[in-house]
Amino acid sequence: MMYLQIFTELVGGYVILFVIIKCLGKTQISQITPFDFISALVLGEFVGSAIFDDKIGLSKITFSIVVWGGLIYLTEFVTQKSRRFRFALEGRPSMIINEGKLDWNEMKKNQLDVDQLQQLLRSKDIFSLQDVEYAILETNGGISVLRKYESDQPTLQDLKIKGGKRTIPLTVISDGQILRKNLQKVGVDEEWLHKQLKAKGVGPKEISYAEWEPGGDLYIQNY
Repeated sequence: MMYLQIFTELVGGYVILFVIIKCLGKTQISQITPFDFISALVLGEFVGSAIFDDKIGLSKITFSIVVWGGLIYLTEFVTQKSRRFRFALEGRPSMIINEGKLDWNEMKKNQLDVDQLQQLLRSKDIFSLQDVEYAILETNGGISVLRKYESDQPTLQDLKIKGGKRTIPLTVISDGQILRKNLQKVGVDEEWLHKQLKAKGVGPKEISYAEWEPGGDLYIQNY
């Protein structure tokens, strides 16, 4: 009976958490702030603590998660409507490097040292502070960088080269399965795909991943 109760609470908690996270939106993961991080931990803790407590049933777990999730949703709603409340909860971006110079006051305020800053810059393929004109520490802990003109990479426009129209390559085979919807999106059919695979001497079941972009060649990764 105890195992059945634990199983019921686990499944129920899983479903409720899944629904709550879906309702809260993708920013819970992609643009997580310190407040979002703590909120997510508390949501998980509700289920984790309740599973091994005999006095807490599924109804209490559901109630706690729904109330907490509602508070988070209300907070997100208010931050979208009020800039003042948004800055109070999420904080403001900080200018760490301004016109090529480190702002030590901002670094101290954000508990950021030079080694951590260099690590963040390396994640942007920048290995020298001399190459940076501006650097902004975002509220989610990431960094946005504007290089100096002399250190910036030239664009096609700078080189006066006319670029073609860009398209997004779509996956046409995944784990040996042909993705028919993606074939339709790129304007080809299975017959075309099989001809391409036959020319390369492989079959769909032998392929772990394949993508195609109009005007390009079929890219294949075998198992």
